[in-house]
Amino acid sequence: MEKKLYRSRTDRMLFGVCGGLAEYFNVDPTLVRLVMVLFWMTGGGFLAYLIAAIIIPEA
Repeated sequence: MEKKLYRSRTDRMLFGVCGGLAEYFNVDPTLVRLVMVLFWMTGGGFLAYLIAAIIIPEA
């Protein structure tokens, strides 16, 4: 069975990107959010998050 990446409808804070990534990689959404916050602090995360929110379809 092929896995597909979708934004989460149930586990979302802003657009569901972190929740969707957590479901895809089968990890805790809090861990994905912490990694995303660290990525945002380095300067590249905000743009990457917005692009992901636009490109990844909603479940």
